[in-house]
Amino acid sequence: MITTRKYPADFHQLEKVLCRQKPDRPVLFEYFVNSDLISYVNGESFAALDNRTDQIRAIIRFFYRTGYDYATIPSRYFGAFSFENTEPEKKATVSLNEGSAITDWKSFESYNWPNPEKGDFELLNQLAPELIDRMKFIVSAPGGVLENVIDLVGFERLCFMIYEDEELTGNIFDEVGLRLLRFYEICSALDSVGALIVNDDWGFKTQTMLSPEMLRQFVFPWHKKIVELIHQNKKCAILHSCGNLSEVIDDIVEDMKYDAKHSFEDNILPVEQAYKLWHDRIAILGGIDMDFLVRNTPETIRGRCRKILQSTGSKAYALGSGNSIPAYVPIENYLAMIGVINE
Repeated sequence: MITTRKYPADFHQLEKVLCRQKPDRPVLFEYFVNSDLISYVNGESFAALDNRTDQIRAIIRFFYRTGYDYATIPSRYFGAFSFENTEPEKKATVSLNEGSAITDWKSFESYNWPNPEKGDFELLNQLAPELIDRMKFIVSAPGGVLENVIDLVGFERLCFMIYEDEELTGNIFDEVGLRLLRFYEICSALDSVGALIVNDDWGFKTQTMLSPEMLRQFVFPWHKKIVELIHQNKKCAILHSCGNLSEVIDDIVEDMKYDAKHSFEDNILPVEQAYKLWHDRIAILGGIDMDFLVRNTPETIRGRCRKILQSTGSKAYALGSGNSIPAYVPIENYLAMIGVINE
């Protein structure tokens, strides 16, 4: 077990970052981490915990001990809400063309759409007393609007469907969007939830997955509704989206009005450059490239993290990885990254 905290947990500090202000001290942000790392930090096996209550408690302890002001809780802990394709097995790497649940109007009309109302969201209120100091929960959904449509239809089939049957395409997006909107409506109303992550990958390394025009037609209207709803409940909306989104940054900021952007890659746009370009319009979260975290020494990692904290002054910026912390990121490298906020 390790404890690296220098400051009491205080969600208001992250909230300042999300509002493009300068917090009272450096702030960390991470989307999710792997179970081995949670086990290492907590000094007990996460895999051995056989119920979701104990798992969430362990997640809270991990985020507290490593210096965060919140704990991220994925939607799977609420149960009964996911979009299922016909693939029975979830794999570590999945082709964008594997979705096959909906291929035409008949399969669309017979698809068993999930009901977000069946989720056990009260679990967050029940576990709110477990939050330490002034921590809050941050909640993310079971994938995003585009991600779930691709999972149901398949990427190549979706590209054809947009041209061959625009009405069917729009209906599929609407059915997914309506359910995600309700999910965020429920979660953003909970007092224990401080902010919400809307997770939806939109891009490849060189461009968006669909054309900007197609995204504006089918995807972005639902994101705009989700963000509006989150803001109505006086919470901040964080966009986690991978890929090259330079063509749609104005949509993200001006139309959808996201408070913060997460997920950056050095070979697309290093976070240092993204901060210079966008931090006066949207908060920048994380960005220490995944490949950089894996391949470099702890001291090299500490050096880059110190520089970005110095150059940003933590205004509209929280330190963390470019995406997440999977098991292949060396633990010592992760600890080097987060350790600089305690120096």
